[in-house]
Amino acid sequence: MTAAPIIRLADVAVRRTGATILGPIDWTVRGGERWALLGPNGSGKTTLLQVASTVLWPSAGSVEVLGRRIGSVDARELRRRVGYASPALAARMEPALTPVELVMTAREAALAPWWHEYGEADRARARELLGRLGVGRLAERPFGTLSTGERQRVQIARALLPDPDLLLLDEPAAGLDLGAREALVASLAELAGADRPAAVVLVTHHVEEIPAGTTHALLLRGGRPVAAGPIAEALTASALSDAFGMALRLEAADDGRYHARATGER
Repeated sequence: MTAAPIIRLADVAVRRTGATILGPIDWTVRGGERWALLGPNGSGKTTLLQVASTVLWPSAGSVEVLGRRIGSVDARELRRRVGYASPALAARMEPALTPVELVMTAREAALAPWWHEYGEADRARARELLGRLGVGRLAERPFGTLSTGERQRVQIARALLPDPDLLLLDEPAAGLDLGAREALVASLAELAGADRPAAVVLVTHHVEEIPAGTTHALLLRGGRPVAAGPIAEALTASALSDAFGMALRLEAADDGRYHARATGER
C-alpha cells in the first residue's frame, strides 16, 4: 500500500528579479521515505527546502505539506509539525542560552525562553533528545561555547522536540571536521531507521554525508532536477556528473555509505 504524501510539489517555480532560481519542479515525498538533496552551490537545494518548510512561498505552482495546501491553511500551525534545522537558524540562536533552553523553545517555535513558561517535563524531554544526539553532557553549557558539530546536533535535537511529522535538515554537516562529521552521520543513520519523523529530507553537497538508511535522492543543477527517485536508481555516477558538471566516479559501500571523486576525464 502506497504511503500518503508528506510533501507534494506540482510545477513549482521560484523567481527572483526576473530570474528563475528553482523549477519548474514536481516532487513528492511519502511517509517512510528519507531523502537526500544534492547539487552544487546555487542549484536550488536550500530554496527547495524553504518551500517545503512553508517559510518561502513559490512564484508559481502548488505546494502541499502534510496533506494541506499552502495558501489555504495557517502556515504557522503547520510549521509546528515540521522540524527544521539550518545554518541560518543557528546563527540566530542566543550564544548565552544553554542547549536545554534552546531545545525547549521549539515547543513554541521560538528562539528564546523569555515569553513562555517551561516545566520539568519540557526540560526532561529536551535532555532526552540531547542525549539521543550524543550531546547530553553539554545540556547546561552556553551554546556559544560549543563546537560547530555540537551546535549542529543541538539544532537537530531542537527540531525533533515537537515530534514532527517532517524533518528538514539543511547541510547539517557543513563545516565539520572528519570526526564530527562521522559522529553526526551516525546519529542521522539512527534517525533514518526510526519510525518518527514520518519523512526526513537532508540537503548536502557531498555524497559522503548521506547517512545509511537514506531511501531516495534528488539531484539538482541550475534549479532543475537531474534525477529523482529511489537512491539506487537516482544516485548514479552519470547523474552525479551531470549535476556537478564534471566527470565523477561514485562508489557505494556495503554499509550504505557513498564516496565520490573526479575521474580526471574531461
